[in-house]
Amino acid sequence: KNKKIALCVAGSIAAIEAPKLARELMRHGAEVAAYMTKDAQKIIHPNALEFATQREVVTELTGKLEHLYEFDLVLIAPATAATMGKIAHGIADTPITALVLSSRAKILIAPAMHLGMYEHQTLKENLQKLKKLGYRIVEPRVGEDAAKLAKIEDIVDAAIFGLHKKDLKGLKILVTSGPTLEYIDPIRIITNKSSGRMGVEIARGAFFRGADVKLIHGAGSYAPPSYLNAIRVETGGEMLAAVEKESFDVFISAAAVSDFTAKKADKKIDSNKPLSLKLVPVPKILEKVKNRRAFKVGFKALHSAAKEELLKAAAKSLKNYNLDLVVANDVSKGAFGSEKNEVYLVSKSSVVHIPLTTKAEIAEKILDVVGENRSRPLGKLLA
Repeated sequence: KNKKIALCVAGSIAAIEAPKLARELMRHGAEVAAYMTKDAQKIIHPNALEFATQREVVTELTGKLEHLYEFDLVLIAPATAATMGKIAHGIADTPITALVLSSRAKILIAPAMHLGMYEHQTLKENLQKLKKLGYRIVEPRVGEDAAKLAKIEDIVDAAIFGLHKKDLKGLKILVTSGPTLEYIDPIRIITNKSSGRMGVEIARGAFFRGADVKLIHGAGSYAPPSYLNAIRVETGGEMLAAVEKESFDVFISAAAVSDFTAKKADKKIDSNKPLSLKLVPVPKILEKVKNRRAFKVGFKALHSAAKEELLKAAAKSLKNYNLDLVVANDVSKGAFGSEKNEVYLVSKSSVVHIPLTTKAEIAEKILDVVGENRSRPLGKLLA
């Protein structure tokens, strides 16, 4: 947010994605200025980027010394073999190469070209030179004989990672997300409603802030990004086993683990006959880790509950599971599958209300608590 980004567009057909990329960066709060090579202008008109950024596009260097403008990040997307080769060898003959070679900003490069060019030894050597200079590369998607521009969301995430404060660096954070499934026969299940988005947003946020993050992800519809270290599980038993294998400084239990399981039938149960199931409680993951010396965050969800009832339930979870923080919410207000939620952050010493906002913003607030308390003895951070 409020960071200045130079979006540099080189002459690849992927230049057509530049306006969308610019708008997405701006949606996250960045100020974006566009630079274009002459070849890029043959593919997309500068007016398109001017419309997207609401700023005049730099297409040539003038007496204004556009290559000396200050930015927090210089993002080259798409980056061609020619542009990367020039930068690697110190050639400053375009607005983009001149800007990169004179800038003190962080440099992020997203290549896009024919696969044969991307796999050429010369290109590989140039990429290694750029990496040695400290430039970060957003790897292209390989397919159909092309090294395609990375997904816009992956480029944006790489930009956020490069610019974000790293206040959680050095912490090992384990996050669980999504629902778990308990099979009653080979195709039928008992489960809880959950997309898994909240847990994924927490893991993303922790990654951006420099933590060593691992995500244990259930059967949620909201898929974690490829750069996250994620383990996929289905059942509550699998999730518990995965958690117990890990060491961590911080454990954030955002998964909607099924509360009950039943004996699984070997074959599909006949739906034309009445069915009685003996439901057995699934072991509580928080119960199993409550004595771990770590900062522990739990979630408490109630349906159609008054504020006092919700906060009382959260306080009970704090005590019963030896938690440092509980995120409490009323799921009757439409949290499932939504981008937004309204929650309370409940600790032993305070209650903080977070009005309806994005789950990404809620994740930041949760991680702020972790960051603010990381210097205190683990397990007593909010005592």
